[in-house]
Amino acid sequence: QVQLTESGGGLVQAGESLRLSCAASSNAFSVYNVGWSRQVPGKEREFVAAINWGGIRTYYAESVKGRFTISRSNAENMAYLQMNSLKPEDTAVYYCGATADDPYTQVNDFDFWGQGTQVTVSS
Repeated sequence: QVQLTESGGGLVQAGESLRLSCAASSNAFSVYNVGWSRQVPGKEREFVAAINWGGIRTYYAESVKGRFTISRSNAENMAYLQMNSLKPEDTAVYYCGATADDPYTQVNDFDFWGQGTQVTVSS
């Protein structure tokens, strides 16, 4: 099992950037594929981005492609989501997830999730 803790959320204006961090408790972090999802109250959780265990393959939702970048550091048991050119519609609670299995490009593919961090983008 792995415990995940997100941080880095906050309130920013449209066009600004934020970097979310995900700290993993497990020293076996390097075997897990990692993803980010987001959720707005009253709506289904939405897949945002994912990266494979080795950090080689990445996947993005169309709505964030070209603006968000997912990365990881297995040496530090950390994953990141760099969010640039933020829009008001990016406002949501962002969650970090992990799975040791394939595939890992949908919310339901992930076995473990953190508690989330709030991102609010004002217009």
